[in-house]
Amino acid sequence: MPTLHDLPLRARKQARTRLALLEAALARLHGTRTLDDVSVKELCAEADISEASFFNYFPQKSDLLVYFVQLWSLDLAWQVQAQPATGSARDAIELIFAATARDAQERPRVLAEVLAHQARLATPPAPGELSLADRLTAFPERPGIEELPSLGLDGLLPKLLERAARDGELPAGVDRQAAFLGLAAIFFGVPTVLLRLAPEMIAPAYRQQLAIYWEGLRASRGKPPRPARLTRPARPARGAPRRGRARRSP
Repeated sequence: MPTLHDLPLRARKQARTRLALLEAALARLHGTRTLDDVSVKELCAEADISEASFFNYFPQKSDLLVYFVQLWSLDLAWQVQAQPATGSARDAIELIFAATARDAQERPRVLAEVLAHQARLATPPAPGELSLADRLTAFPERPGIEELPSLGLDGLLPKLLERAARDGELPAGVDRQAAFLGLAAIFFGVPTVLLRLAPEMIAPAYRQQLAIYWEGLRASRGKPPRPARLTRPARPARGAPRRGRARRSP
């Protein structure tokens, strides 16, 4: 496989600049400071490029967060792949949550910005595949990371659930979509509640909620939950007085 030094100089310089801009942004996200409070000018000064050049790397400032999520989820995928062959899919899922909790405790403002950005999006972002130069520059000590697809969590977690079902860790016939939604609710919900007040509690809260989640899946034995019945209120008969409104006397 090619090494970083086998790549063209231009590609290496572009990857280094993208990462320098990202690191400059992440270093400024602390306390109550948001990405909106960080100017393109100060990021470019830190990365030693002209302000006009910034948009050659990121069309919008918020694309820094998309780039961060790409790198972060790729690193999680590498950690999952690097597990011992005896490791289970459940172990891999819990590894993802544990790693996320550590990152949240170390850089709570960064995760808060990512969650806020994703909540504002009308449609999910569709970034291009990370370049080989980006991968090798960001993760020089992650052998094999250049070959991993950039799945993101919405690609990684369903694959692990499929593996868990195949290996008998989940009940036969479990609704995979519902199982994924349950994991996603825990993944995003716990930090949303705890990031501002007690980021150090995210790891134990994740463990607690995952234990409840696994137990619930086992108890369901793969049976789908009974759907709630939605009933529409009956319309009043024609000419009948509406509730809360007196009918006028003729």
